[in-house]
Amino acid sequence: QVQLIESGGGLVQAGGSLRLSCAASGRTFSSYGMGWFRQTPGKEREFVARISRSGSSTMYVESVKGRFTISRDNAENTVYLQMNNLKPEDTAVYYCVQYGSPYGSSRSPNYGIDYWGKGTLVTVSS
Repeated sequence: QVQLIESGGGLVQAGGSLRLSCAASGRTFSSYGMGWFRQTPGKEREFVARISRSGSSTMYVESVKGRFTISRDNAENTVYLQMNNLKPEDTAVYYCVQYGSPYGSSRSPNYGIDYWGKGTLVTVSS
């Protein structure tokens, strides 16, 4: 059974940084694309970033480009989200996802997701 366990969330001031981690288990980590989504109360979950199985290809939502970096360590079965220059509008529960293919759907990063983590809360104060 696949498990995705996020960690690293917390409270940070605007302009600060956090690094989220997601430890995966249950199937061959290096075979699948990984990603991050986020959700605030009353809103739908929003795609943030995704990374191919090898780490060679990445994709970001426009609002985080230049501030967030997704990476992975296939030896450690872990995907990371480095978040710099955080803004109050980044406040959300952040979810790790595992796609069912090496990169996820070519149509949209919202498709082709096999598993979700339970989330970790990031709060950015102004």
